[in-house]
Amino acid sequence: MTTNAVAVKNARDKYRLIGPVYDFLSALYSGKSIHQCKIGMITPDNVKPGDKILFAGVGHGKDAIHAAELGADVTVVDLSATMLSKFQDGLAASGKQHLNIRQVHSDIFKFNEAEQYDMVVANFFLNVFSESMMEEVLRHLIELAKPGAAIVVGDFAFPTGNIVSRAFKQAYWYVAVSLFWLMANNAMHNIYNYPEYMERQGLDIRNKKFFKLLNINCYWSVLGRKQA
Repeated sequence: MTTNAVAVKNARDKYRLIGPVYDFLSALYSGKSIHQCKIGMITPDNVKPGDKILFAGVGHGKDAIHAAELGADVTVVDLSATMLSKFQDGLAASGKQHLNIRQVHSDIFKFNEAEQYDMVVANFFLNVFSESMMEEVLRHLIELAKPGAAIVVGDFAFPTGNIVSRAFKQAYWYVAVSLFWLMANNAMHNIYNYPEYMERQGLDIRNKKFFKLLNINCYWSVLGRKQA
């Protein structure tokens, strides 16, 4: 096991404080934009009945539920017992316990179902890590995907546009990352340009979708394909 994997293995439930208000903070901070970003690539064009889909980090889990409603065989993996508990509560409240969703309480490095998934989704998950560890996590997620599978990353969009737009995106990001640094000890870093990292690890970027806040593209969902 690598040093980074040991660090994840030894981590405590960092989301025990912020987890119970995760949904509220998400809605307060973005309106519906974060949710729309999370399901941006979870469409009938990309998800077929019977597809095996892995969600790394469950979050509020509505994206996983959406995939299961499309007929996918869904697995969610999360190190936080708090987040899994919140997901279970939400699933029960929705009356959708019948959906095919497997829940795994584990750090992602110990989850070793290599080349088993038609789609691997990392929504607002990679941003909790430092750059070097994020690249290692991404590499591991790609290993879990079948040849030709889709890798989806939904997150804060890399700053582009005019100086005002870039400044707003930077400030907007640092408010969020600072809160999670304080409350969950997540890594403090700049916004990642995910397509560059994905291409560097051999993925073919097939689609990008942007989601606006105040008419600014603050979030994006990026779909890459693993070589067949």
